Amino acid sequence: MRTLLGFLSLVLLTTSLAQSQSVSTLIGTGVPGFSDTQVNNPYGVVIGPDGQLYFCDLDNQRIRSLNLKTRATKTIAGDGRRGYSGDGGPAIAASLNMPHEIRFDKKDDLYIVERDNHTVRKVDMKTGIISTIAGTGVAGFSGDGGPASKAQLRSPHSIVFDRDGILFICDVGNHRIRRLDLKSGIIETYAGTGERKPTPDGATLTGTPLNGPRTIDVDNQGNLYLALREGNAIYRIDPKLKKIFLVAGTGEQGYTGDNGPATKAKLSGPKGLAYANQKLFVVDTENQVIRRIELRTGVITTILGSGERGDGPEPNPLKCKLNRPHGVFVDRKGVVYVGDSEAHRIRILR
Repeated sequence: MRTLLGFLSLVLLTTSLAQSQSVSTLIGTGVPGFSDTQVNNPYGVVIGPDGQLYFCDLDNQRIRSLNLKTRATKTIAGDGRRGYSGDGGPAIAASLNMPHEIRFDKKDDLYIVERDNHTVRKVDMKTGIISTIAGTGVAGFSGDGGPASKAQLRSPHSIVFDRDGILFICDVGNHRIRRLDLKSGIIETYAGTGERKPTPDGATLTGTPLNGPRTIDVDNQGNLYLALREGNAIYRIDPKLKKIFLVAGTGEQGYTGDNGPATKAKLSGPKGLAYANQKLFVVDTENQVIRRIELRTGVITTILGSGERGDGPEPNPLKCKLNRPHGVFVDRKGVVYVGDSEAHRIRILR
């Protein structure tokens, strides 16, 4: 009886919290475009050191910023053409090729992971100059133990810095996580064997396969959280123990488990993660929802999206249809930013 009452209380609390929040559009009209009011398939989103929103405007082949006060936009990188050019020159004159995610380092410089250029590039935010720091522009797997600029990646999707400034790269096409020490410039494989096999819970990193490591984030203690796109699961990597632990997902594709243990829930192609205040926010892309995992309890809930593919309506978060969302970021106040990709909107949940 107590268990049942506890479960019902949790459901009521979750419903109450969802009803007290609202979702709205920061930028986007629902129609692809390139202007102060339009975006074209937005992916990764992040709040920069200056408090502005930076985002991957994927099909515009640009990185842009949005001033949250004036709502004015600015192009940070990309000339709008799909290609690989411009290193050593102004980032706004360079060609990008499917930029998926962005991150800032401790020096406030911007890093871009480009799926179809098979590279990670850096924009010096003081000079505006762009350069390649990892990848050759040709898909492959090579270079471990040597300079990252001479190593090959295959369709990298996500990047994150740990507390020591080490850059981790989700090398999806190689089913590996690569580790780049920016001080030495040396790249190596950190996790994954290249095999598309299940990842055992509690396994050591060495010799353990990763099936589609799509996106990655880090918590305050240095733990890495990893979403496996094809594996339909979320894992935590403990860097001290060098082991990997299941956080969410049964491995089977589906949409179940809300208000229960995340490890018993089904996900469908998760493609975005954000850690904030002992919570993990998951872009459950093919389920058309954003889900939240309370890491203290292990309970998962849907916080945005109806589970149907579409565009709105706003402002009720659980009635707002999403269209293959990809990017998510949570600021210090707990405000959630979502790249609702094929709805051509960036939404905000508060």
